[in-house]
Amino acid sequence: MEIQRKAPIGRPRGFDADEALERAMRVFWEHGFEGAGITDLTNAMGITRTSMYAAFGNKDELFRKALERYAEGPGAYAARALQEPTAQQVATAFLGGSVRATTRPDCPTGCFGVQSALAVGDPGRNARDTLTAWRDEAIALLGDRFRRAVDEGDLPIGTDPGLLARYLMTVANGIAVQAAGGATRDELQQVAAMALRSWPPA
Repeated sequence: MEIQRKAPIGRPRGFDADEALERAMRVFWEHGFEGAGITDLTNAMGITRTSMYAAFGNKDELFRKALERYAEGPGAYAARALQEPTAQQVATAFLGGSVRATTRPDCPTGCFGVQSALAVGDPGRNARDTLTAWRDEAIALLGDRFRRAVDEGDLPIGTDPGLLARYLMTVANGIAVQAAGGATRDELQQVAAMALRSWPPA
């Protein structure tokens, strides 16, 4: 009589989920949300579609997890910049971090958030909304920091903290687009320095 063997319940996952997410992040970073096909993702992650869905959910959920990983890794310069003692040092660290993150020799050029948002149509609406919320949160945090700087006399009275934050984010996004287009780190550092020359005096 033939005995059927059942697969063990709760068998441990046969791949490194952390490494797989790192590879997915790089695919999204390089190709954008819509340009990153499921086959591209699973090939890079070294897993099957079934394993991807079981571990990370659908493509939208995988994208959100990849964005979180980017924010905690290459994009962590934004959170660190907020801890600088003056508003100008915050801006300097933010733009300097943007230049370094978008021109890392071991990573795709440009910014994960900017690259993933380009050429996103209706199928990528959830990804676009996720990125919009992510950028808006960053602008809000910068705005709060600059508002504090106004209250402390570090920025002149009459400074619009929200507008200043959006200006800084716009420059950073431009740096990312230029980096993706082949601009060098030195060239982009000069752009950041020029933007900071117009910083409001204390």
